Amino acid sequence: MPDVTLLKKISDFDNKSLLIVDDDNPFRERLARAMEKKGFEVIQAEGVEKGIESAKEKKPAFAVVDLRLNDGNGLEVVKQIQSSNPTSRIIMLTGYGNIPTAVAAIKEGAIDYLAKPADADDVEKALFADRDKKAQPPENPMSADRVKWEHIHRVFELCKRNVSETARRLKMHRRTLQRILSKRSPK
Repeated sequence: MPDVTLLKKISDFDNKSLLIVDDDNPFRERLARAMEKKGFEVIQAEGVEKGIESAKEKKPAFAVVDLRLNDGNGLEVVKQIQSSNPTSRIIMLTGYGNIPTAVAAIKEGAIDYLAKPADADDVEKALFADRDKKAQPPENPMSADRVKWEHIHRVFELCKRNVSETARRLKMHRRTLQRILSKRSPK
């Protein structure tokens, strides 16, 4: 049985390029600065088109790609990164996590799936995780209330912000839904 050494530092890699594709500019900038401090050579893109262009041009060794982008689906960027550099380590990032999209992300070549808000330490751990082992549970996972709130808001957005349609699909009273929508997100 060969000795497998875990890569735990960016200095263990020759190619230190990291592509961050996210349309949330403040989040992307913050994550990029933090990852640069950790030793990555960061390339930023704010949408599918720029992400695909950067993947073709730079062939990044690492990538953090948001699932829902203003101009399309982040899975398109993941496909391009995988075809440009099959050894790249890709993390899907989203504020709307669910099982089907997680499965689709993994099938396209992502090694992990993180829910927003994820900090630079969580991203770094996921990028360096052993592909053959189960991922470590997050240090600060979302609370059950937060997961419920995220799901309700995702359905609300998918229903084009129509309260009546959202309430019908979630099988809840319209006024109850309105109260939930008017509150701030739980921690």
